[in-house]
Amino acid sequence: MSIQQSICYPCFSESGRSLDELCAAAAETGYAAIELWSPDDTLGDIVETAKRHGLVVCSFTGHDSIEKGLNDEREHDRIEAELRASIDNAAQFGIPGVICFSGGRHGDRTDLDGLATFAKGIRRIAPYAEEKGVNLNLEILNSKVDHPGYQCDRVDWAIAACELANSPRVKMLFDVYHVQIMEGDVIRNLRKAMPYIGHIHTAGNPGRHDLQIGEMNYRAISEAIAEAGYTGYMGHEFFTSSGDRLGAMRRAFEICNV
Repeated sequence: MSIQQSICYPCFSESGRSLDELCAAAAETGYAAIELWSPDDTLGDIVETAKRHGLVVCSFTGHDSIEKGLNDEREHDRIEAELRASIDNAAQFGIPGVICFSGGRHGDRTDLDGLATFAKGIRRIAPYAEEKGVNLNLEILNSKVDHPGYQCDRVDWAIAACELANSPRVKMLFDVYHVQIMEGDVIRNLRKAMPYIGHIHTAGNPGRHDLQIGEMNYRAISEAIAEAGYTGYMGHEFFTSSGDRLGAMRRAFEICNV
């Protein structure tokens, strides 16, 4: 079975082309889904547009913000409320997962402290995610280039967070671009993390551009993902350096269509 591929809508949208046209092109290429960052009241319309072309919306950001996350107990009440609303939206529209964030390393908070606090916060909302059948996908982000101080910047931290949460609905979002920057050894890390992965993101490195540009072999990475039996979505979250967004979307699909 081929990997179910997705496009991150904000990365491929452009003025002069409607969502309907983008979805038509994605479906014609062979994509299974689109995904969002922070949806607004138009979520239902976006889902319906995607559905007309045989696509689903597979992911969106579940709470604000990247810097103020679940590793800070002062944020738990707010984030629980935001995640509850996001879970409701996801369940209503058949969206399998929402993204959550660890937050940054603030003050003298160690990685162990942050891990324990994250687990305490995510366990407050995990039973509701289980009830509604929606995954909470903790995103790995690099703290070296794009998100200085972000705490969940290593695969092992994300695995530990999932284990401490002790819920089948708490997973990790394995972002290949971010893992490459922090650790490399992407295929070995993917295989190690596979039981915990709820979603995957891609982008070329350096520069967060097209998959064929840079230091990673996305064909080999995709083959490893398929061989591991991954059944979730792999979302392309890069900004093309060519200016041809539809062409970049089609090239990414072909590279990863294994």
